[in-house]
Amino acid sequence: MSDDNNNEQSLSNADKKHKARMKEYKAKVDERVAQAQQEKGILIVITGNGKGKSTSGFGTVARAVGHGKKAAVVQYVKGTWPCGERELLQAHGVPFHVMGTGFTWETQDKATDIAAAKSAWEQTKLWLQDASIDLLLLDEITYMLSFKYLDVNEVVAAIKGRPAMQNVVVTGRACHRSLMDIADTISEVKPIKHAFDSGIKAQEGIDW
Repeated sequence: MSDDNNNEQSLSNADKKHKARMKEYKAKVDERVAQAQQEKGILIVITGNGKGKSTSGFGTVARAVGHGKKAAVVQYVKGTWPCGERELLQAHGVPFHVMGTGFTWETQDKATDIAAAKSAWEQTKLWLQDASIDLLLLDEITYMLSFKYLDVNEVVAAIKGRPAMQNVVVTGRACHRSLMDIADTISEVKPIKHAFDSGIKAQEGIDW
């Protein structure tokens, strides 16, 4: 048998094995899809020390808006400086509430930060009771729980008591265990390498 024939036969065998593997994989995926019949709003937690938590949350908001869904955003840490995601999503009708005081380690004014956090939480509770909101992003609310600016039991109760089909995305480092316990999906973003650690400045359009 010629080398060409051997190569064709080897390729044919490889193709057959690949097709068999993909067929088996598809059957498993189809089975899982068939089993997932429950319809309900979910709580997604995106936590960890790596870059991309807020980015992931805003990407989910953009996806929802792209499908004609109604979304709202509460930013618990970001200040009043320009934010690319906010500029874009507000232009598409997404309402925002921005805590406005910025990073608490910058303000160094605990009383003002607590008051701002509670104001943001009041708006959050209103949206958590609004069945017309399909998706609510609580960006970096985890810090408010870590600093004890908000009561974790109240936050958990409000999220659990939201409309049945409303989806909530929580982002931020060190997510409280009580929130993770009621979450449907949890992703942990791990840092492998970060440009800032090499002395590279944050960039508009990349980092904010």
